[in-house]
Amino acid sequence: MPLNSVAVKIIAKQIGKHPMRVFTYQGNPIHQVSMKTWYSALKRAGIENFRWHDLRHTWASWHVQNGTPLFALQEMGGWESPEMVRRYAHLAADHLAPYAERLCSTG
Repeated sequence: MPLNSVAVKIIAKQIGKHPMRVFTYQGNPIHQVSMKTWYSALKRAGIENFRWHDLRHTWASWHVQNGTPLFALQEMGGWESPEMVRRYAHLAADHLAPYAERLCSTG
């Protein structure tokens, strides 16, 4: 998985905190995210109606809205088909505005 510079910096801050793992919880390996912990964190943050899987949708949408080609996003996200990429990459309509505006500049 290719990582951007922000992700690399976050991971670099973990160096030396554990002899083998990047992320741990109270010094123990994280094998699975606890849904109880997830929902508790959402409640503390005041976030409602949000699922763990929504993070994947958001990640894909942000990529498409920032110009990542669908074929590249498909590979990065591990989707088998372009149809699956489109299902995950829900987009806000404002990313289409520059294309609609192109017709105004042809006159």
